[in-house]
Amino acid sequence: MAVAVVLLIALTGEGPVDAKPAPPQTVRGGAALTARTCAVGASGPFTPTGVTIAGVITPAPVLALPRDGRGVPDVAPLTIAGMHEFAWDKGPVGIMPGSSKGNALFNAHTWPWPAGGALGNDMLLRLRPGKVIALHGDGVTQCYRVTKQIQVPAESNYGDFWDRSGPPQIAIIVCSGVRAGPGNWLSRTIWFASPFTSAEPAL
Repeated sequence: MAVAVVLLIALTGEGPVDAKPAPPQTVRGGAALTARTCAVGASGPFTPTGVTIAGVITPAPVLALPRDGRGVPDVAPLTIAGMHEFAWDKGPVGIMPGSSKGNALFNAHTWPWPAGGALGNDMLLRLRPGKVIALHGDGVTQCYRVTKQIQVPAESNYGDFWDRSGPPQIAIIVCSGVRAGPGNWLSRTIWFASPFTSAEPAL
C-alpha cells in the first residue's frame, strides 16, 4: 500500500523552524487521570481536540488535518507549537474516535537535541502497554488503554496501522530508532490502544 509506505517514510520532522535550544528533559509528566475522567466514555464518533496520557504528558492539543496531495495523513507544523501538538487524520476518509470500528490515526513529531522535547520524545520514554490515553472532544472524553507497542522499519508497509474494519482503536505513530542524518529516522514506533470505561483512577 503506497500510502502506508509514504506515511512511514514521511514522518521525518527534523526540528522546528523557530527552535531554540532546550534543556535535556523531555518528559512533562502528565498527572494521573481521575476516576471521573474515564467513567462515562463517548456515545458515538467525535472530533478530538486534546490528548492526556496518564503519567506521560499533560493535555496537548489535537490538529484535525486533511490528507495531503499524496493521500497521506498530514503532520503538525515544524514549529515550537507543532512539537507539542498531535495530528489526527480527519480524512476525507479518516476514522473518528468513538467510531464502532477501525483505527483513528494520530501522529506526533520526534526531534533530536537541541530541539528535542516533542511529544514523540515523551511517548518513547514513558508510554508503554497498560498506560491510559484520554481523548477529549467537545463535552466528551473517551479513555483508551495501550494494548500494543511496536517498532517497525521506516520503509515498512505495516498494514495493521491502517485497519478500517477491525475493533475500534486509536493508533499513534512517531519517528524513532536511529537517526542516520537530518530528517532520516530509520524506524517508526506505533502504539495501539482500545477504548474502555472505568470508575477506577487511571494511573
